[in-house]
Amino acid sequence: MDTVDLARLQFALTAGAHFLFVALTLGLVTLVAVIQTRATISRSPVHLGMTRFWGQLYIINYAMGIVTGLVMEFQLGMAWSGLAEFAGNVFGSALALETMVAFFIESTFLGLWIFGWDKLNRWAHLALIWIVALTAYASAFWILVANGFLQNPVGYRSDGHTLHITDFGAMVANPAAMVALGHVLGGAMMVGGFFMAGVSAYHLLRRTPEQDFFRKSLRIGAGVALPATMVTAAFGGVGFATLQPGKIAAWTGDADRAAAVQVEMTALHGPGDYLPPVEWVQAGALTMLILFGIMFFLSGLNFVLMLIRPVVHGFRVWHVVLIAAIPLPFGAMIGGWVFREVGRQPWAVYGLLTTEDAMSPVGDGVMRFSLIAFTAVFAALTVINSWLLARTARRGPAAVGLGARPAEKPEPVPAF
Repeated sequence: MDTVDLARLQFALTAGAHFLFVALTLGLVTLVAVIQTRATISRSPVHLGMTRFWGQLYIINYAMGIVTGLVMEFQLGMAWSGLAEFAGNVFGSALALETMVAFFIESTFLGLWIFGWDKLNRWAHLALIWIVALTAYASAFWILVANGFLQNPVGYRSDGHTLHITDFGAMVANPAAMVALGHVLGGAMMVGGFFMAGVSAYHLLRRTPEQDFFRKSLRIGAGVALPATMVTAAFGGVGFATLQPGKIAAWTGDADRAAAVQVEMTALHGPGDYLPPVEWVQAGALTMLILFGIMFFLSGLNFVLMLIRPVVHGFRVWHVVLIAAIPLPFGAMIGGWVFREVGRQPWAVYGLLTTEDAMSPVGDGVMRFSLIAFTAVFAALTVINSWLLARTARRGPAAVGLGARPAEKPEPVPAF
């Protein structure tokens, strides 16, 4: 692999890992907000316990997502200075808004929500989690505005060396960003729904004492997953109209279309290879579509089975299937991400800046060391997050510390 390939692999591993944390965060925070709304209105102790249990899992994943996001920024600055110099004035504005407007507000209000249990009016406390959820959506929005510009540059002018914003509204309304936003948010709700249903099925399978607790949780997760798959499919279908010609040619395997794209790009930009790697584009798309097909079938089946109470409590084969299905939406989202990002190669900013020109002037040895270091850090963070989530989920509601009064602090439970 040459230096550019090493840099691309490093970004793929770090951004891909961070993307998975974000997907679960977006899905869980929405479900927690909905459950707390029910608990606030009805004063149901079961729903209050559900808010605390799923909220604690959300907080664990959110914290790890912050760490991976910070680490990812370091490698972005070190390996892709050419991108920042050329297009930073434009897409960097969206990243700045994500940090200043969305992330800071989200983290501040999340802290108030965590430490505000039994200290704030229950309606004020409910408002906090909804602010957290809405700012999480805002964060995803600005990230996809930045990414949408890289996919489909609009609202800019060039002085030959640097891009400048001329129409901020056009950049915000970019179809490559707006369609992707609906697709990603639908996918995140699939992740949250399958995660909640799978964890609940684990406890129902083990016959833990909180059967009513996890019956309700399973029904919420399964009930959310079906409409989420429909929303994801709808935006995914619309999104095909915004794809680059080279990406479509690679996905369909149409040699004539690929040749036409190559001729057109050569006429515009001079000699070069302007076609994305067919194998990677097709592998990403097929992974996404196959896993989505499985999840769509399971979501429909789950929706029917969840309506039958004896089945929810006692259908052990179904419980095993739900547990095994937890990784499916994660795999589908990674497949879709590979399809979207690899499919625009060899461009970092489509039609304006190649990936090779976007790189920092770093040597092969430095990039190899950086790749190993960042991969090791992200692998460790992913393992730690998975272990913490699994341990907390396995212990169940009795061991949750979120929102517990001092006299209610849970007894230590041995880790597995």
